[in-house]
Order: sequence, then C-alpha cells, then structure tokens
Amino acid sequence: MELPAPIRQRLGDFSRTVFNEPNRTRPESTGGSDNEVVSSLPLQMSLYFSVYFFPFWWVCSVIMLQLKYPFLPDYYKFILVTVVILVTLIEVIRLYLGYMGNLQEKVPELAGFWLLSLLLQLPLILFQLFNEGLKILPLERAVHIIFTVFLAFQVIVAFLALKKMVNQLATRFHLRDFDRLDQSSVTRDLVGKERQIQTPGFSRPHLEEFRSTNVDWGSGLQT
Repeated sequence: MELPAPIRQRLGDFSRTVFNEPNRTRPESTGGSDNEVVSSLPLQMSLYFSVYFFPFWWVCSVIMLQLKYPFLPDYYKFILVTVVILVTLIEVIRLYLGYMGNLQEKVPELAGFWLLSLLLQLPLILFQLFNEGLKILPLERAVHIIFTVFLAFQVIVAFLALKKMVNQLATRFHLRDFDRLDQSSVTRDLVGKERQIQTPGFSRPHLEEFRSTNVDWGSGLQT
C-alpha cells in the first residue's frame, strides 16, 4: 500500500524545496555513495517504542475521559471526543508512513510523517496537555508529556533524516547526469575517430576505381 501518485508528487516537490541544500552546486563523489544507508536508527527506535506506547496512551485517555466526562461542559465533551478520534486516526497513518519512509528510504512517505507530526499530532497533544478547561488528571498529564517528548524527538530526527535523504538522492541524480555526459562524449570521440580513419581523402574502393580509369585512359592514348 503506497500513497496516491498526486500526493507523492506534492510531497516530493515539498521535500526538494524545503530539505535540499541550495548551495551544493556539484555532487560530492564519495566512494560507495549509491550503497550508503540513510535510514535513521534513532528515528526507527523511536517509532518502535511509539508503536507500543500508543495503545497504552489510548487506554489511559479513554479511561480518563470516562471518569471526567460527566463534569465537562458540553462543548468540551464534543471537542475532547473529537480530538481523541483524530489523534487515533492520525497516529496510525503517521506510524505507517514513518516506517515506510525510514526503512525503505522513501522521501514522500517520510515527508508526510514529518508534516503529520509537526502540524497535526503535536498541536493536538499540546492542546490536551495545557488546556486546563479539560480538567486534566495526573495520569492523563503524564501520558501526554511522554507523547509530547516522543513527537518532539521524532520531528527533529525526521527533519535531519529527510535532509540527508534528499541530498543523497540529489547527488545520485547529478552523478547519473555526469555519467551520461561522459558516455555521450566518449561515444562522439569514437565516432569522430572512425570517420577520420575511414575517410582520410579517398577510401580504398574509390582509389582502385581511380587507378583503373587512369589505366584505361593511358591505353586509349597509346592506341
């Protein structure tokens, strides 16, 4: 299961615009760059722990919501239920994109993970952590703090991983362009040398024809 093509295209363009280094005018030819692994180990470890922590967070949030639900105003009841549902859906998609983007080195998926973490998930958790109108309970505050730490760490590490990944892809692209230019220039040189060898003035068949015509003219003059 992959992202739709239009979304992948937009995320790829966004990544090249935001994470690419504009000062790099030519690629750095480092040995074995094509085989270099750019997946982030700290990010992968954080995603691994998040997979096990999120069910615990969800159970604690639902239990705390049931305990304080009768004491909340009506608008906060609706807001809190909506936020829990949104956080659950976003987290499932976010973790999936994080695994796909980091392990398989896919820039659009990792960019989607970074955007979901920074623009949606982190603000929703901070809203639950600092809005005192929600009557935050101690256990609820504790799990929200842990969730916030995970998100902040993943946003920073994913940014660095994306920057490294995009720069390496740009380097590979430029190196392939240079290889194509080198191959085309070598091919042109070989073709030019072959033409020079084949047509120095007269080729051998034309020279034989010229000699035969000279013999015929000489014999005709003698007769």
